[in-house]
Amino acid sequence: MRTVTPSAYVTHACRPPLTGAYDRRIALTEPESEIPPAREERLRRLLDLGHALTSELRLDAVLEQILETARALTGARFAAVGILDERRRELSAFITSGVEPRVAEAIGHLPRGHGILGLLIDQPEPIRLHDVSEHPRSYGFPPGHPPMHSFLGAPIRIRGEAWGNIYLTEKEGGADFDDEDVRAIVALADWAAVAIRNARIFEDSEARRLELERAVRAMEVSAEIALALGDQNDLGHILELIAERALVLVGADSLLILLHDRDNLRVMAQAGDVHAMSESTVPVDGSTSGQAFTTQSPQRVDDASEGLASTADVFGLPDAHSALIVPLVFRGRALGVLSAFNHGGARKSFDEGDERALRAFAASAATAVSSARTVEEQRLRDSVAAAEAERKRWARDLHDDTLQGLGAIKLALASSLRAGPEIARAIVEGTIDLVVEEIAGLREVIADLRPAALDELGLEPALRTLAGRVAEREQLTLELSLDLGPVRLPPDVEVAAYRVTQEALTNIVRHAEATRVELSASCDGETLRLRVTDDGRGIQGAPTGGLGLVGMRERAALAGGEVQVEGGATGTTVSLTLPVLSDTNGSTA
Repeated sequence: MRTVTPSAYVTHACRPPLTGAYDRRIALTEPESEIPPAREERLRRLLDLGHALTSELRLDAVLEQILETARALTGARFAAVGILDERRRELSAFITSGVEPRVAEAIGHLPRGHGILGLLIDQPEPIRLHDVSEHPRSYGFPPGHPPMHSFLGAPIRIRGEAWGNIYLTEKEGGADFDDEDVRAIVALADWAAVAIRNARIFEDSEARRLELERAVRAMEVSAEIALALGDQNDLGHILELIAERALVLVGADSLLILLHDRDNLRVMAQAGDVHAMSESTVPVDGSTSGQAFTTQSPQRVDDASEGLASTADVFGLPDAHSALIVPLVFRGRALGVLSAFNHGGARKSFDEGDERALRAFAASAATAVSSARTVEEQRLRDSVAAAEAERKRWARDLHDDTLQGLGAIKLALASSLRAGPEIARAIVEGTIDLVVEEIAGLREVIADLRPAALDELGLEPALRTLAGRVAEREQLTLELSLDLGPVRLPPDVEVAAYRVTQEALTNIVRHAEATRVELSASCDGETLRLRVTDDGRGIQGAPTGGLGLVGMRERAALAGGEVQVEGGATGTTVSLTLPVLSDTNGSTA
């Protein structure tokens, strides 16, 4: 026989059969040659456990296997693993085995690491006790706690640092834990350290992988929004695209986009399982969304019923249980917020990874929103400018033609009052001719403003009348090729096509110095195509803003179409394309 006294095997004893009242070191004996069958079985089970633990990468499964094996090896009724906090002063988690759920519920809160458990934290070495309640550090047990006497504990060290402890109590038959139990629990703690470290490495790598996947998804959706912004700048479409992509990015059930509107945040887009009322609002002051907007910092809410200052019912989300609200910030100015609700259908909260992903995505989304808003504002300014230019043109025409003609009539009638009968008669007869000319001029102005032919007969007759009148007045050679069919087109399509043609002919008369004009128009039931071509001096070097191009493009855009102007040193072509919707009977709506 040989005696082994490893420094790790330190034992506290309270009564026989352990020697001494509080012996700090015990002698463990083992045979020099033969290994008892019981010990051989323990070694086999430890080896099997080691193999199983090294292949298991889930921490909860690792801890469960450790506890079950510890109970089987030592005959303990109860087993537990206590996980230390970052300061290694208290327990941050406590996992048990052998305690029935109803008993655990009756006990209440889990231990924090005081009493005997604290002794093992303070002195991370194996501890054996005959009766845990008789130790001076014992705090006793809370109501409902099962009786416990014999005790065995050992630290779990990972790379030399204490990570947690294994606790065993109530050895079967009322016996004390022996030397073999100490050897087994120490070996088990070593295996546990290896397995836990592997599990933690795996969890860390999985967390990094998920974080990278989130980052890649955020980059992909940001790129998609950037491409969409390049194709078209409709704010509503951009907001819908942002909502749909953000919903998938963070795995939310519902997502809302709220933009700032005076003292409120207004719902402008939604995606997922949400039915918010159109443009519902929440106040900036006193709401969680308003807090995220005002402070420009994300807000994570674990319990939406208590954590949302404004009720989720406003958003059409009465069953919301968690939320993540991230501000949309562009160049230091908050535009609104992204509000995600219910993480992946489960009752769990959004985590830091979700927050980082949505925050990074929100930066790109805010840029897209700001750009789309700028385009809309510029479009409105262009529309107002075009309308103002058109008003100036009509005012100039009325002033230069109609008002001057009426002034001449006034002077002629005034002079007739001072003349003799014969002269007065001649003046009045001449004045009648002037009145007839002015009436014709006013009719042209009225026709330009709203031609009766367009209302009564349709687009093709109105275009023929308009082009014919301009060609006759300006002595232009006119070629017409109109094939719009007998069916009336939608009013907005007819008005847009007429106004673009009118503006194109006006530009030809005023700027092109042309002698020949071609006007063609056709409709296939889905698309109207119209072209106005001249042989004038072209638009090269001309100020496009003064040629009414903004007005033409704005009219076409309002009807869902587009205008293209082509020309160089000689000749100009204005092309108009407008969509035409048809109903099921084949006639245009």
